[in-house]
Amino acid sequence: MRPLHPTALVTGGNRGIGRAIAAGLIAKGCTVTLGARDAAEGRAAAEALKCRFARIDLRDPDSYFDVMTAQGGFDILVNNAGILGHTSLLSKDSDFDAAMEVMVNAPLDLIRLNTPYWRSKGWGRIVNLSSGWGSHAEGLGGPGAYGVAKAALNALTHALPRDLPPGVKINSCDPGWVDTRMGRSAGSAPPLTVEQGADTPGWLALLPDDGPTGGFFRKRLPVAW
Repeated sequence: MRPLHPTALVTGGNRGIGRAIAAGLIAKGCTVTLGARDAAEGRAAAEALKCRFARIDLRDPDSYFDVMTAQGGFDILVNNAGILGHTSLLSKDSDFDAAMEVMVNAPLDLIRLNTPYWRSKGWGRIVNLSSGWGSHAEGLGGPGAYGVAKAALNALTHALPRDLPPGVKINSCDPGWVDTRMGRSAGSAPPLTVEQGADTPGWLALLPDDGPTGGFFRKRLPVAW
């Protein structure tokens, strides 16, 4: 059964879509912990939103292990943090290792660390922030390793329902081309606001018991892998 005030961890929550997701969950009665690598930015965002802050660097497993150990677990896990590089995968300076660490390995680690809590509670939600660039059907676009990492995150989303405890749902979503620092680096004038981009992740974070799991969504509708 869903808790009255679910606890939630939002990675990369100090700005952009992550911050908008955190704000939306707070508005719906959740107790949110905002995770961010930059402590100053993270604390400032948490103070503005009146929520908790945890310094989490997804390339430093000790940082999120300590957060999970101190908290004991979260009802909702939003794997929002990401990086976007522009270097060829064939270059010696490719961001492949960093992209996989931040957008695949660390989210899986967080899920593993949180699973005992979900098993004890019998309810949980996992939201993985992906992209149309991570869709095979849409051509695995984008620069650097971004699309490859998001495709791997989608694969985890599709495979993990078989291993998660009963009552736990996992889904990926494409928030669209949103007006954020990352969005602007991909081109001029992204058409969506952060609030529009946060709508589908926020919906997936609070799905009812008969809601979907193991899916990929855009604008609250299924999209092709």
